[in-house]
Amino acid sequence: MNLFLIDDYIKNALKEDMPFGDVTTENLIKEDSNCTVDLIAKEDGVIAGLTVFERTFYHLGSIKIDYFVEEGAHISKGTLLAKITGKTSIVLMGERVALNYLQRMSGIATLTNKCVRVLEGSKTTLLDTRKTTPNMRPFEKYAVRLGGGMNHRYSLSDSIMLKDNHIDYAGGITNAVNLVRRNASFVRKIEVECENLDMVKEALECNVEIIMLDNMDNSTIEEALKLINKKALVEVSGNVTLERLQELSKLGVDFISSGALTHSYTSFDISMKNLKLI
Repeated sequence: MNLFLIDDYIKNALKEDMPFGDVTTENLIKEDSNCTVDLIAKEDGVIAGLTVFERTFYHLGSIKIDYFVEEGAHISKGTLLAKITGKTSIVLMGERVALNYLQRMSGIATLTNKCVRVLEGSKTTLLDTRKTTPNMRPFEKYAVRLGGGMNHRYSLSDSIMLKDNHIDYAGGITNAVNLVRRNASFVRKIEVECENLDMVKEALECNVEIIMLDNMDNSTIEEALKLINKKALVEVSGNVTLERLQELSKLGVDFISSGALTHSYTSFDISMKNLKLI
């Protein structure tokens, strides 16, 4: 991860948690107190966010972290992930924010990895979406990659995607495509969201590079694939569940995008335990 880009996010998270300091720690812990504490996984999964975890404490002061696993590792319940050593006040002030990042990122990586394993053996690539938590996008999209998925657009600045409201504004796919081709650089690919077969046909007539089949049932997707016949890359989106992934991959689509990776995951259970004074 680019630490320069994420540091502002982390510092704002610490300000949110300590707008006027940590009144418990400041009135309890001696300034010269030092400790060790264990970082322990409480379930099976994929670890993501160790760098962010450590960076959180970096902004509070100097501590030492000895890791026993690597970023992206598949770990089991009870695994000792790391031992943290440093000033007790820093450990306690940074604990919650650091864990919030690590737990959420590991939850996303774990869910993504479950989905990727379902797609093994197929030609289909799993993508995330822009349905991320505000101010958490760098962390969540990084976690998707660690879980084995790939990132779709990082932001609206990345690529041209004509969705339903864009198409409605322009009065149809053809008008929308013509407008963006007139105004945007010729090097940019155009993706069009299609909700039915008539829209697919119109998108093909416009020679767009990517067609997204949105919220279609399997039989309609099969019909769409016959129409497209490799004239464009095909992405499937909408109503993508872990259970449905295998069905979709068997249809032979190029990409499956799922907002669930970053909005319906469960935070991974990790604890900082066994604090000992040194």
